[in-house]
Amino acid sequence: MPRIDRYILAQLLTLFGFFALVLVSVYWINRAVSLFDDLLNDGQTALVVLEFTALTLPLVISVVLPVAAFAATAYGTNRLSGESELVAMHAAGLGPWRLARPVLIFGVFVGVMVAVLVHGLVPMARARLADRSAEIAENVTAQFLRPGSFQYPGQGMTLFIRDVAGDGRLLDLFIEDGRDPAQVVTYTAREALVVRNDTGPVLILLEGMAQTLRPGTDGPALAVTRFAEFSYDIGAMFAGGGDRRRDLRDFGTARLLAPDAALLAATGADAGQARREAHERLAQPLLSPIAAMLGFATLMIGGFSRFGVWRQVGWAILGLIAVQFLSNAAANQVGRDAGLWPLLYLPAGFGAALCAALLWLAARPRGPRGSGGGARA
Repeated sequence: MPRIDRYILAQLLTLFGFFALVLVSVYWINRAVSLFDDLLNDGQTALVVLEFTALTLPLVISVVLPVAAFAATAYGTNRLSGESELVAMHAAGLGPWRLARPVLIFGVFVGVMVAVLVHGLVPMARARLADRSAEIAENVTAQFLRPGSFQYPGQGMTLFIRDVAGDGRLLDLFIEDGRDPAQVVTYTAREALVVRNDTGPVLILLEGMAQTLRPGTDGPALAVTRFAEFSYDIGAMFAGGGDRRRDLRDFGTARLLAPDAALLAATGADAGQARREAHERLAQPLLSPIAAMLGFATLMIGGFSRFGVWRQVGWAILGLIAVQFLSNAAANQVGRDAGLWPLLYLPAGFGAALCAALLWLAARPRGPRGSGGGARA
């Protein structure tokens, strides 16, 4: 690599490290505050809080890196311009297209980092976070299974346990489910067991009875059903409980491109939605070199002055916002129709065309202003 490329690349990498550290810290703290409140209110320890915040870092970093690349190239180009280094490079015969080479290498480097995150670390962290969240939810659920007192875990729900045996069996259980006013069900059982299912904790009621009370025009009707064994979704009785399907973002990209029946059953999604998520990941790293090139190409337009190029910086920010807006619009459109997944690559193509147009404008020769023909002898 020529010395001028190494010099520009070193400048960009140094600035990139600074901006990435600052932006990741700000973004992570903003997301971690609500996580701290939720976990601490549930009575979790500081180690659990640290574990959860660490598992959110890969996602935060993958979102922040393209912005940090844009900030590094914009600031670095502005500093090179303010210190007249760009003027010297132009005088040495280095045009905008030639100077864009180390910037493109830098953008590809950032894109590779984002690809490693979105295809590897982020799915692994999200899968681990989902498992730990399910475990903590079960622990929070277990806190309500206290003997000798009436508990009200949710709206319209009443729970009573006489005692808990040494082997974990719940003795003399009473549950009243009044969430549906048209059908109030009361469960009583001699004993019950808490078992873990794919969708969360489940109560296995043994030797019990279910009484269903339905109001009617001719008076209330009571139906009694006796059972030897009955399973009850205990997660449904707590606020925020219910069906806990896995998220598509918890799985690797290769499995999403060729989804199998197990993946579709675990997520409740169809094959088109799984492939859409995979193509979103494939398109996301492409925006990193686009962001870096936008920060450079926009600042190359116009004359150079000691007052800097802050007007070009404003246009560069608007260009980045336009690319991001197009990316969000494409994602929303594909979200409505998964068959339109090629639209996800449109923002990268638009950004590349915009960068090429800006570099072409910067490379055009500019004649002297106000020239009135040739000089007189």
